[in-house]
Amino acid sequence: MDRAALLALPRLCALWAALLALFPCGAQGNWMWLGIASFGVPEKLGCANLPLNSRQKELCKRKPYLLPSIREGARLGIQECRSQFKHERWNCEVAAGPVLGTGPLFGYELSSGTKETAFIYAVMAAGLVHSVTRSCSAGNMTECSCDTTLQNGGSASEGWHWGGCSDDVQYGMWFSRKFLDLPIRNTTEEDRKVLLAMNLHNNEAGRQAVATLMSVDCRCHGVSGSCAVKTCWKTMSSFEKIGHLLKDKYENSIQISDKIKRKMRRKEKNQRKIPIHKDDLLYVNKSPNYCVEDKKLGIPGTQGRECNRTSEGADGCNLLCCGRGYNTHVVRHVERCECKFIWCCYVRCRRCESMTDVHTCK
Repeated sequence: MDRAALLALPRLCALWAALLALFPCGAQGNWMWLGIASFGVPEKLGCANLPLNSRQKELCKRKPYLLPSIREGARLGIQECRSQFKHERWNCEVAAGPVLGTGPLFGYELSSGTKETAFIYAVMAAGLVHSVTRSCSAGNMTECSCDTTLQNGGSASEGWHWGGCSDDVQYGMWFSRKFLDLPIRNTTEEDRKVLLAMNLHNNEAGRQAVATLMSVDCRCHGVSGSCAVKTCWKTMSSFEKIGHLLKDKYENSIQISDKIKRKMRRKEKNQRKIPIHKDDLLYVNKSPNYCVEDKKLGIPGTQGRECNRTSEGADGCNLLCCGRGYNTHVVRHVERCECKFIWCCYVRCRRCESMTDVHTCK
């Protein structure tokens, strides 16, 4: 080994130790941590050292080329969760444990059986579908590509036919089920069985949101842009739009009984004849108010959160601060302004100052 390689060895060892701290070998079922990993880190570590359960590791070993899509799916889900809840008491905060990857990314909410649990599972499953399907359409994988069932056909009388590259959302949904859904039959504890059934249902609700929002795009062909014939293909909606749909499902989620007989049923006895649909979000336990810090449950509370004094919505100081009131302090901003190009050759700007009132919860 030459001198340069010997000098670089301690640095490589330190990097490897940091990566193992990020993704300890013993971590099971915490695939969501991949969403906050640096680009390329999961691929360098390999499937065996990632925070996956045994089934996921096996699938990862068989299909290692899917790792970038899995990481991107987790990133999409986390980002959209934060975006949808950024102004609310529960703001989809990511857990910051002593060692990353050793516990659930979302802390208490991931196993609490609340509406927040329902949203997390749905949006993460949807993110995985969206990411894998996008990779298929982009030609990044050998075993899937465009949706071949829409290669032919159309309506000659209406002047359009299927063509282009339709997103193969069915493959994305298949992979998401294979990667995320654990069989309930392996569990004997009643409480855990209910939570597992709830999580499986919400996984599927997330996948259904992606499928429901599929749209048809078309391109015109004809002399002088006359649109005599149209080529059409199916495409997924933006993930932001999918997030909005899931947030709406969260607002109208259904509380279910904490006991499973033949199937899951509504908690309210007078509503049990109303069917539960596969795109509904389900929860077992009512949510805490998230107002006050609870270190045991990992709830940070809303003290110190920035609020909007004039808003009557969830981001307003009255609701976000839970009636405790708020503090106001003035923040001074300095920025470059009124910039002009001077010949030749530089830009001259003024320094502009502004004062802004910032309100934070007591």
